[in-house]
Amino acid sequence: MSIVEKIQRQISENPILLYMKGSPRLPSCGFSAQAVQALEACGERFAYIDVLKNPDIRSEMPKYANWPTFPQLWINGELCGGSDIIIDMFQSGELQKLIKDTLRKRTASLEE
Repeated sequence: MSIVEKIQRQISENPILLYMKGSPRLPSCGFSAQAVQALEACGERFAYIDVLKNPDIRSEMPKYANWPTFPQLWINGELCGGSDIIIDMFQSGELQKLIKDTLRKRTASLEE
C-alpha cells in the first residue's frame, strides 16, 4: 500500500480525523493543542494520526492535501483546515454543527 493509499484509507475510515503533532493527551505543539481543545469541546470522539510518529505521512500529507502545515482536520472526507480555521469554526458554532451532521449521516448509513 502506498503512502497516498494509506492516507486515503485513514480519511475514508474516520469521519472526524485530526492529523496532528503528538496525541490529544500530549500534543507536541500549541496549534495541535488548540485544535484538540476545540474538538474535545464538541463532545464527540475523533481519530487522530501523530505525524511525528509517522514521518512518511508527515512528508506526503502537505502535498496530498495542498495544505502545508499541521494540524489538519478532516471531516467526512473533506479538509476543513488548520488550527486557526478550526478555532474560527468552533467559535461560530459551525464546527459543532458539521460534526453533529456528519455523525448523524454516518449513523443513518450504517443502519441501512
